[in-house]
Amino acid sequence: MKLNGSQILIECLKEQGVDTIFGYPGGAILNVYDELYRHSSEIRHILTSHEQGASHAADGYARATGKVGVCFATSGPGATNLVTGIATAYMDSVPVVAITANVGNALLGRDSFQEVDIRGITMPVTKHNYIVSDVTKLAETVRSAFRIAKEGRPGPVLIDLTKNATADVAEYTPAKPYEVFPFDGEIRQEDIDTAVRMISRSRKPFLFVGGGASIANAQEELKELAEKIDAPVTDSLMGKGAFPGTDERYCGMLGMHGTKTANLGVSGCDLLITVGARFSDRVTGNAKKFARHARILQIDVDPAEINKNILVDASIIGDVREVLKRLLPRIEPQKHEDWMEYIMSLKAKYPLKYDDSVLTGPYIVEQIYKATGGDAIITTEVGQHQMWAAQYYSYQRPHQFLTSGGLGTMGYGLGAAIGAKCGCPDKTVINIAGDGCFRMNMNEIATAARYNIPVIEVIVNNHVLGMVRQWQTLFYGKRYSQTILDDAVDYVKVAEALGAVGIRVEKKEEMAPALEKAMSLGRPVVIDCVIDRDDKVFPMVPAGQAIDEVFDQDDLKD
Repeated sequence: MKLNGSQILIECLKEQGVDTIFGYPGGAILNVYDELYRHSSEIRHILTSHEQGASHAADGYARATGKVGVCFATSGPGATNLVTGIATAYMDSVPVVAITANVGNALLGRDSFQEVDIRGITMPVTKHNYIVSDVTKLAETVRSAFRIAKEGRPGPVLIDLTKNATADVAEYTPAKPYEVFPFDGEIRQEDIDTAVRMISRSRKPFLFVGGGASIANAQEELKELAEKIDAPVTDSLMGKGAFPGTDERYCGMLGMHGTKTANLGVSGCDLLITVGARFSDRVTGNAKKFARHARILQIDVDPAEINKNILVDASIIGDVREVLKRLLPRIEPQKHEDWMEYIMSLKAKYPLKYDDSVLTGPYIVEQIYKATGGDAIITTEVGQHQMWAAQYYSYQRPHQFLTSGGLGTMGYGLGAAIGAKCGCPDKTVINIAGDGCFRMNMNEIATAARYNIPVIEVIVNNHVLGMVRQWQTLFYGKRYSQTILDDAVDYVKVAEALGAVGIRVEKKEEMAPALEKAMSLGRPVVIDCVIDRDDKVFPMVPAGQAIDEVFDQDDLKD
């Protein structure tokens, strides 16, 4: 059948099972929005307050559901406003398809009004990208974009359409979506054999879980592996939920703000089995001293990650769940009683702790955990509150903790929360933010209010840029350059002005009732929690130091 480009695009999105799009219209993409209007009963469109909010919402939708998130923007500034969200998705391996429109073919390359080379701009932060100026190539391109976004290591793909391509007519033939299977083409038997030998010879194994394990939904296989080899478990920020945070083997997060148990344990193990993690600098600290007593086995879907940041002794390439399915039957059950006893002694000696006499970030997170029964989807911004959310909420499943790990994007969490709630309407979705981060994209509260998307925004408000101030306190002689946010902004009034409910919490005993009220209203709610400006995240590893040089508040006193 003959259809114009906008019709072909919408039909292809329907083919791919797209039910929600986040975006913002403009001149170059008007043809597409006009066609979308005709399909409003099949595809829900969420008009965000800013294109960056649309990209983060598509990202949050993708992380929470495991499906591809989709966002729209027009040419020029509309397209460039997506870039931070696209880069966030790229760093954290999130399947997003961003669709932008550009000027007509005749105006390309002429510095036309609202023209920008968005394909060139996003080349370094997309898995693949396209410009479509010929409508006959459109359907094939859309189908390829969704396949590429999902297969192997997921990631964002951008499609830029010239205005001609949205208006011209071509033949359209319906097609079924390309079925994407877990990547197992490079799982080599000799690599499995090597891994089995390494595990059988280990006396002090440690299991390190990253975001790839969560993406692969390998939680059952990971638990079986940990029990079979009798090993303790740690995770990265992105690996939260792939191994249950309430399991006795779980030692907390690894790295700069990891627990002493995890950091000291990994530093003393003789085998580090790394599943779906890329050895970020925030995990390794001084790379030359990282796990220096251990042999390292790395399992990852992306061969580019092997020996990139840390030299490893052996590796297995493939979808981590598929790898573990092949590895587990080959492993004999083991017991490492002395090693596990040592790890348990570290857990008893170095628990996470904080001042429980006043309202603090950790207390707020613990109250959120208690109020939600550990079952909420938690999104965060970036900073101290993000680390507290990682430390004090025990995640039970993949896709439960949504945060910007690789790029560290302030302003990510609220858009992501909206996307997650759209994708998982039956789940409680709470964004934990700092006051500095909330200022970045707080306009998206208006989006939540417009559509009555009942997300809960918890602001950990210390009236400073908390993580930067922490570094200024510890390493910069308390020179608080441009990190103090003392002003007249009232977040309760801001929330009410944007159409949400605002609640202020200043004492410990006010936190639980505020959460109970917020969860009962079925409306977007902002809870402004006022804490001391000098609360700090501990434990901590100084930049460039080995992770076994981790210190906490007691070490500072000494």
